[in-house]
Amino acid sequence: MRKLHKLVAAAIAATLIGSMSLGALAEDETEKVGQVEETAQADEQETEQSSETGVATAAEMVTPEEVVEDWMVPITADALNDGVYEIEVASSSSMFKIDKCELTVADGEMSAVMTMNGTGYLYLYMGTGEEAVKASEDDYIPFVENEDGQHTYEVPVEALDAGIDCAAFSKRKEQWYDRTLVFLASSLPEDALKEQEMTTVEDLALADGTYQIAAALEGGSGKTTVASPAKLTVENGEATVEIVFSSPYYDYVLVGEEKFEPVNEEGDSTFVIPVKGFDYPMAITADTVAMSTPHEIDYHLSFDSSTIEEG
Repeated sequence: MRKLHKLVAAAIAATLIGSMSLGALAEDETEKVGQVEETAQADEQETEQSSETGVATAAEMVTPEEVVEDWMVPITADALNDGVYEIEVASSSSMFKIDKCELTVADGEMSAVMTMNGTGYLYLYMGTGEEAVKASEDDYIPFVENEDGQHTYEVPVEALDAGIDCAAFSKRKEQWYDRTLVFLASSLPEDALKEQEMTTVEDLALADGTYQIAAALEGGSGKTTVASPAKLTVENGEATVEIVFSSPYYDYVLVGEEKFEPVNEEGDSTFVIPVKGFDYPMAITADTVAMSTPHEIDYHLSFDSSTIEEG
């Protein structure tokens, strides 16, 4: 860390010479909007602690926000078309603000260039602060200044809609601050997602009639399930499935832009929805009224064509 401390010292010197404005102080992790400058004694205590651990404690950080929703299903690069997309990023820290982000998908991998709101960090590390302290400096991600003077960082992205650990090194405090980032798939354009391979009614040569098929639900908190087998109906070459949730608190289901209401008035919420095909994760959104306010939850339904039986 000796080399890092020298770079930090140089950065601090440049900052002090350039400006001592309140705006610079606002980028300090331990300050909240409207707070006055910390006392010299508190500063010395924090410096002493950071020299021992190199990682900010919970008391030195603003309260983190929960950015990983229970309905999120991780989406990896193989589900996306190659390209460059604008994407929104949720940060667990109000002091780690991302103005904009550009996601690149290529050759089965994803990376993102984040443009930051402030200039208070020298490095990022994709992992925890404790891991960053033990890591080689070669693994640190330095900022690149864009034409507008903003700091940008290019980071690898393992998956969308998943919590990713990211430690940020404060140039003023000389210690790492833990964050959690979520790259939000919902902010991507529709053409970013690949068309899923599936088995169709035509592939199976299913005649019009009623069948049973194994069904599975993924997403949300993992507590909600659907009844299996489910009732499958084929009419004029088109398939619909009766979905029975293990809860009576769903009031509608979205399949794409089409909205479906329950087909029952009592018991667990039941819906009849169209199915384009089988053997792939079919995306749906179900609205639950079990919480204090209605809440839409994204799920994936899958139907195993090898289990189809007349019935």
